[in-house]
Amino acid sequence: MGPARSALIWAVLAAAIFVPILLAATSPYLQWRDAIYIAACFAGIIALGLLLVQPLLIAGLLPGLSAFRARRVHHWIGGALVAAIIIHVAGLWVTSPPDMLDALLFRSPTLFSPFGVVAMWAIFTTATLALIRRRLGLQTWRITHMSLAAVIVIGSVVHGMLIEGTMETMSKAALCALVVAATIKVIVDLWPRKKRATTESS
Repeated sequence: MGPARSALIWAVLAAAIFVPILLAATSPYLQWRDAIYIAACFAGIIALGLLLVQPLLIAGLLPGLSAFRARRVHHWIGGALVAAIIIHVAGLWVTSPPDMLDALLFRSPTLFSPFGVVAMWAIFTTATLALIRRRLGLQTWRITHMSLAAVIVIGSVVHGMLIEGTMETMSKAALCALVVAATIKVIVDLWPRKKRATTESS
C-alpha cells in the first residue's frame, strides 16, 4: 500500500471520528449544562468513535500496523472503551440519578435507553471474558467475542441514532454507518474461517 493511500485511510478515519466531536462541541444543547454532563456526553461520543477503530484493527485495514501491533492496540482501545462507558454512565448518574436508575432497570420511558444499557452490559461482558479468553479456547472466544460485538454495535448505533441531542445528525449517521459496515465486514470475513476450522478439526 502506497504512502498516499495510507495517509488517505488515516485521514478518513480521523475525520469520521473527530468531525462529529467538533460539531457536537458547537451544539446548543450544551448551553447551561455543567461540566459533568458535558464530559458524560463526549465520553459517549468518543466511545462510538472507538467502536469504528476496533473492527478496522482486527480486519488489518489500518496501514502501518503489523498484525501483532494491531491486536495490541485493539486490546488497549477495548480498555479505553470500557473507561469511556463508565465515564458516560457515571456522569449521567451524577446529573440525574433517577433517570439513570430507570434506564438501568429498563423502566425508562425513552426508547433509546434500553439499547444503550444492553450495549453497556455487552461491553462489560466482553471485557470480563477477555481477561479469561485463554481458558475459553480460541474458537469459543472468537465466536463469543464477535457475537457480543454485534450486540454492542447494534445497541450503540440504535441508542445514538434515537437520541436527539448533542451530536449533529448527519455526521452521527455517517459515523454509525461506518461502524456498522466495518463490523459486518469483520464478521463476514472471519466467521466462515472459524466454521471451516471447526469442520476440519472434527
